[in-house]
Amino acid sequence: MNFMLIAVAVLGAIGLIAALVLFVCSKKFAVYEDPRIAQVTEQLPGANCGGCGFAGCGGLADALVKGADAGSIDGLKCPVGGAEVMGKVADLLGMAIANGEPMVAVVRCNGSCAVRPKIAEYSGLRTCAAMNACGAGETACGFGCLGCGDCVTACQFDAIHMNPETGLPEVDEEKCTSCGACVKTCPRHIIELRKKGPKGRRVFVSCVNKDKGPVAMKACKAACIGCGKCAKECPFGAITVENNVSYIDHTKCRLCKKCVAVCPTGSIHAVNFPAPKPKPEASAAPKAEAPKAAPVAEPANVEPEVKKEEQA
Repeated sequence: MNFMLIAVAVLGAIGLIAALVLFVCSKKFAVYEDPRIAQVTEQLPGANCGGCGFAGCGGLADALVKGADAGSIDGLKCPVGGAEVMGKVADLLGMAIANGEPMVAVVRCNGSCAVRPKIAEYSGLRTCAAMNACGAGETACGFGCLGCGDCVTACQFDAIHMNPETGLPEVDEEKCTSCGACVKTCPRHIIELRKKGPKGRRVFVSCVNKDKGPVAMKACKAACIGCGKCAKECPFGAITVENNVSYIDHTKCRLCKKCVAVCPTGSIHAVNFPAPKPKPEASAAPKAEAPKAAPVAEPANVEPEVKKEEQA
């Protein structure tokens, strides 16, 4: 009996000492976390997509709190939550934040199956990354979309799908949060984030082919040939031609669409613009009036002659 009591007392003493040591260590090595970080994290959508440039929403929340302490949170944003969420975070931190223009992912490849025929058959791992590592892919264009759908897999918001007819990805701008996951995934960098534009209207060059004109046209009939007509036509200096391909700076573009009209290959796309009004038909020329018939001469009055015959 005494042995059991001694054992219990020893174990109790060890537990008490261990608890005391843990308590001292917790106070000695405690890491302070600003309670505002948890509050900001609650306001964020919790997608942990990495579109903000941090590992997750917790990393962005920590950066926002540190930015608030430094006096500015400009440049930090949550692409998924958008202006609404960032407004709540700014109010929580007592900061003002500039309203950024909404962005959307844009696929800069116009090489559909109709204009970019296959010249080879790929039988390896069906991913864009693997196919790109093996060479130019199944077409003669070594710059365009590979069509395996890595961007579709990367998107967490079901905002991008492959069109089976064209073989190209298409972005649903209503679902796109501009997180940039598809941009990072594409091995050929044909997807970029651009300003969504007023009423969703935007103009961009749907080609990244850097080959010279004849080579690019041989690989894809809708390729940009770097002729520079669009750059000469743009009155705002928004278009540059570099490495045989044109590029439109969305921060300078005023959506005049003059470049669209002069592009000889149709590689410049204007999205969400109203259809052009049909030109009024030229008024038909008035029909020539039929010439009036010449008046028929009335027969001469023969009555006097008849009377003369009767008198004879």
